[in-house]
Amino acid sequence: MSYKHLDASFASDQRFHIFRYAVLAICLIFAGRLAWLQIIQGNKYRLKAEAQAIKQISTEPFRGMIFDRNGRAIVQNAPGFSITITPYEFTPSAARRLGYILGVADSLLWNESLKAARYNKFAATKLSYGRDVSFDIVSKIEELRDSLPGVDMIIDPKRMYAFDGNGAHLLGFTREVAEWELKELGDAYAPGDVTGKAGLEKSYEAAIRGQKGLQFVAVNKNGQKVASFNDGKSDTPGLEGDDLYLGIDTDLQELAEKLLTGARGSVVAIDPATGEILCYASKPDFDLRKFTGKTARSYYNELASDPSIPMLNRASNSMYHPGSTWKPLMTLMALQEGVITPKTKLMCAGGYTYGNRFALCHGGVHGMIDCSYALQVSCNSFYYQLGLKMGVDRFHKYGAMFGFGSRTKVDIPSGEDGRGILPSRAYMDRAYGSKNWTQYALMNWGIGQGEVNVTPLQLAAYTAAIANGGTWNQPHAVRAIYSKTLQRRNSIAYESRKVPINQEYFDIVKKAMRLVVSSGTARGADIPGLDVCGKTGTAQTSGGKQDQSWFICFAPMNDPKIAMVVTGEGKGFGAQFAVPIAQKLLDLYLNRRWPADVARDSTWLIKPGVTPQQREASKPAQPTTEGPFASLDPPKPVATKPSDTTSVASSQTTVR
Repeated sequence: MSYKHLDASFASDQRFHIFRYAVLAICLIFAGRLAWLQIIQGNKYRLKAEAQAIKQISTEPFRGMIFDRNGRAIVQNAPGFSITITPYEFTPSAARRLGYILGVADSLLWNESLKAARYNKFAATKLSYGRDVSFDIVSKIEELRDSLPGVDMIIDPKRMYAFDGNGAHLLGFTREVAEWELKELGDAYAPGDVTGKAGLEKSYEAAIRGQKGLQFVAVNKNGQKVASFNDGKSDTPGLEGDDLYLGIDTDLQELAEKLLTGARGSVVAIDPATGEILCYASKPDFDLRKFTGKTARSYYNELASDPSIPMLNRASNSMYHPGSTWKPLMTLMALQEGVITPKTKLMCAGGYTYGNRFALCHGGVHGMIDCSYALQVSCNSFYYQLGLKMGVDRFHKYGAMFGFGSRTKVDIPSGEDGRGILPSRAYMDRAYGSKNWTQYALMNWGIGQGEVNVTPLQLAAYTAAIANGGTWNQPHAVRAIYSKTLQRRNSIAYESRKVPINQEYFDIVKKAMRLVVSSGTARGADIPGLDVCGKTGTAQTSGGKQDQSWFICFAPMNDPKIAMVVTGEGKGFGAQFAVPIAQKLLDLYLNRRWPADVARDSTWLIKPGVTPQQREASKPAQPTTEGPFASLDPPKPVATKPSDTTSVASSQTTVR
């Protein structure tokens, strides 16, 4: 029944058509909107429908890079994939599946989950067994995603090392923070985070660690990310760690490590003008590359149980008798105190008698000699007498002036910076009782034996002070820090003090040390045109062990650029072991010549982070002069090898 024409004044044909078209338009609008939501935007709203909550995820920053004195990025970063678990959502069945994928017992994974739950059961925690996983594992986890509640993947930076060496005891390494450390470190760290455990990585942890970012994501019923929240507008980006610029010369470091291979010893080289460490090698050592990404616990246990103690920092945390390298100091203190003059002569009759004891002089009979000749020929008889003449108190006073008996305050953890022993009256009374030691001890001290013990780093700082004419500079590895917040490089100030000894006496000692190299016990260290100065040492050790080999040196004499200490445990005479090593290192640093008899693999430039092997060659990038990768000094010419050996690369590719 139609009502169309019943009331012509109300239901005209025109009104009827308008109403029909309006209804049709509304239907089309609803249909179009429905199609838009279901077809075009269907996936987006499906994810939103699956999202059960908003989760806050911490994003890991890249640690600051580390550059050497010539602008080479020797410690870099690379992204890796790590597995996280959220204890509240993680289940025993998920532990079994994940354990099967990783090849790890599910009980170990479940125990990690329980430990993390004690800290925060709602926060995603990195699995120690799931660090730096391969792409195959990533693929398997994504494939079984729906059956792994509480399991997710994050990008986790790892360290890469771009040089043909280790530098293990200077650079240090990072490891996962221990459970007991979380209480001490505060809220900035969470279970699964890494922190510097040794060396510069530990000393500068606060600067190079960076700041975590925050990412807010929508998660499904399994606690897994399904979408970003608010298109990422609510996220807080992280901040990369600050970069460290070192005084290390990478060429020198690599050569020192190679020359020490098979020995127990160290090499420390310092710039006499600044105290910057040019080389810091300790052997035996370990491969830092095995501490980045996934670190096998078996490797750490292997190092800890190794009888050669590769984790011991022999450059600054082992103490030894200095032997004859102590004689320049004895000369300086005796001259300054007026105990002798430059022309004073003392008798050497092949030894020296004190009371009913006769102490031999290893060089035979030297006759009446002055301090310069005594130092040149390393006459023990002369320095026995100086020790007795100086007395305990003055001996301790001058030894302390050069930093002996105290930490050098080098910028590595204080636990790796040994004090050594500088005997005093109080020390001897504590050790032996006030009536149980005699002045005979001073004879031993005069030749760097007895209770006198030093670290190679202390001896290097002392050698540098002699080289520069009496200024003791605090040894340090880091010369500047590039702040990512301020976008500028800041130099670091270190202690520098003048030793109160007359300049003329330093000149006498330096000339005598030059004679040691030109015509004395260290002739093997001489390099034409460089005026190398030095002093050998052979220190006796207890327990029937072979003697400690020493050599201290600096060059050139009148404009010193490098001061160095080389030592080897049980290596005998300094001239046999330490001097040849020092000669090659001096030639490399001052003449940029790599020794022909030492092989070197320079292809590490192409693929940092892996122990150097044969790799494809490519053209490396040059250091920049602006921004955070700028070189502090103009690049030095890089050491070259003779034509029959592999040439040394001049720079390296920088990777983040």
